[in-house]
Amino acid sequence: MSGSYREIKAWQKSIEFVVGIYSCTRSFPKEELYGLTGQLRRAAVSVPSNIAEGKGRCTDKEFLLYLHHARGSIFEVETQLTIAGRLGYVSQTDIQRLVNSAGEIARMLSGLINAISSTQPKKVA
Repeated sequence: MSGSYREIKAWQKSIEFVVGIYSCTRSFPKEELYGLTGQLRRAAVSVPSNIAEGKGRCTDKEFLLYLHHARGSIFEVETQLTIAGRLGYVSQTDIQRLVNSAGEIARMLSGLINAISSTQPKKVA
């Protein structure tokens, strides 16, 4: 797969998502700075970071591994948003907006994973 990671739509969307997470977590209680705030931010940042790192690897197989990590991180963020909502740190409107965006990114990553996987040689038993 040629081109820069910056051309990957999932990377572009996940950068916007990180900005949304940072904005949302600014209003979290100060005692959450090293708890849920930090975890949400790290998990969100790891999505575009894993896409970029994977794209910089030498093989599609390595890229796939990092795309799977990015996909796992987006699900981690969804879970943490659910927790933040239950704790009353985030409005349901913000949660819905961010979870919808996370779902879109997860689908984009799944599509990318499937597209790259289909070009990989099949193992013969």
